[in-house]
Amino acid sequence: MIDQVEAITIARLAADKEGWAFAEPVVARLRRPWFGRGGRWEIWTNGVNRGTRARFVIDLQDGRVIEKGYLPR
Repeated sequence: MIDQVEAITIARLAADKEGWAFAEPVVARLRRPWFGRGGRWEIWTNGVNRGTRARFVIDLQDGRVIEKGYLPR
Protein backbone atom coordinates (compact mmCIF):
# COMPACT_ATOMS: atom_id res chain seq x y z
CA MET A 1 0.00 0.00 0.00
CA ILE A 2 1.35 3.44 -0.90
CA ASP A 3 1.03 6.64 1.11
CA GLN A 4 0.29 10.18 -0.01
CA VAL A 5 3.92 11.17 -0.55
CA GLU A 6 4.56 8.12 -2.74
CA ALA A 7 1.38 8.77 -4.74
CA ILE A 8 2.43 12.37 -5.45
CA THR A 9 5.90 11.19 -6.46
CA ILE A 10 4.37 8.65 -8.89
CA ALA A 11 2.14 11.39 -10.34
CA ARG A 12 5.12 13.75 -10.72
CA LEU A 13 7.12 11.08 -12.58
CA ALA A 14 4.14 10.31 -14.84
CA ALA A 15 3.76 14.04 -15.64
CA ASP A 16 7.48 14.33 -16.45
CA LYS A 17 7.25 11.30 -18.73
CA GLU A 18 4.35 12.92 -20.64
CA GLY A 19 6.05 16.33 -20.74
CA TRP A 20 3.27 17.92 -18.67
CA ALA A 21 3.68 20.77 -16.19
CA PHE A 22 3.35 19.79 -12.54
CA ALA A 23 2.23 23.01 -10.85
CA GLU A 24 1.98 23.49 -7.10
CA PRO A 25 -0.05 23.30 -4.93
CA VAL A 26 -0.89 19.61 -5.26
CA VAL A 27 -4.12 18.20 -3.82
CA ALA A 28 -4.24 14.47 -3.01
CA ARG A 29 -7.39 12.74 -1.84
CA LEU A 30 -7.69 9.11 -0.78
CA ARG A 31 -10.83 7.39 -2.06
CA ARG A 32 -11.82 4.08 -0.51
CA PRO A 33 -14.59 1.77 -1.76
CA TRP A 34 -17.71 1.39 0.34
CA PHE A 35 -17.15 -2.35 0.69
CA GLY A 36 -14.02 -4.42 0.55
CA ARG A 37 -10.40 -3.49 0.32
CA GLY A 38 -8.40 -1.30 -1.97
CA GLY A 39 -8.86 2.27 -2.98
CA ARG A 40 -7.18 4.94 -5.02
CA TRP A 41 -5.44 8.27 -4.75
CA GLU A 42 -6.85 11.16 -6.79
CA ILE A 43 -4.24 13.84 -7.39
CA TRP A 44 -4.67 17.28 -8.95
CA THR A 45 -1.92 19.75 -9.65
CA ASN A 46 -2.51 23.49 -9.35
CA GLY A 47 -5.28 22.48 -6.96
CA VAL A 48 -6.65 25.83 -5.85
CA ASN A 49 -5.92 28.00 -8.88
CA ARG A 50 -7.14 28.40 -12.42
CA GLY A 51 -4.90 27.43 -15.29
CA THR A 52 -2.78 24.44 -16.20
CA ARG A 53 -3.94 21.34 -14.39
CA ALA A 54 -3.01 17.66 -14.41
CA ARG A 55 -5.10 14.90 -12.83
CA PHE A 56 -3.99 11.41 -11.87
CA VAL A 57 -5.75 8.42 -10.36
CA ILE A 58 -3.31 6.00 -8.73
CA ASP A 59 -4.09 2.55 -7.33
CA LEU A 60 -3.62 2.41 -3.57
CA GLN A 61 -2.31 -1.15 -3.52
CA ASP A 62 0.32 -1.24 -6.26
CA GLY A 63 0.88 2.40 -7.27
CA ARG A 64 -0.04 2.00 -10.95
CA VAL A 65 -1.53 4.97 -12.77
CA ILE A 66 -5.15 4.11 -13.57
CA GLU A 67 -6.12 7.41 -15.23
CA LYS A 68 -4.36 10.59 -16.23
CA GLY A 69 -5.36 13.80 -17.92
CA TYR A 70 -4.02 17.26 -18.66
CA LEU A 71 -5.51 20.72 -19.29
CA PRO A 72 -2.79 22.98 -20.74
CA ARG A 73 -4.81 26.26 -20.61
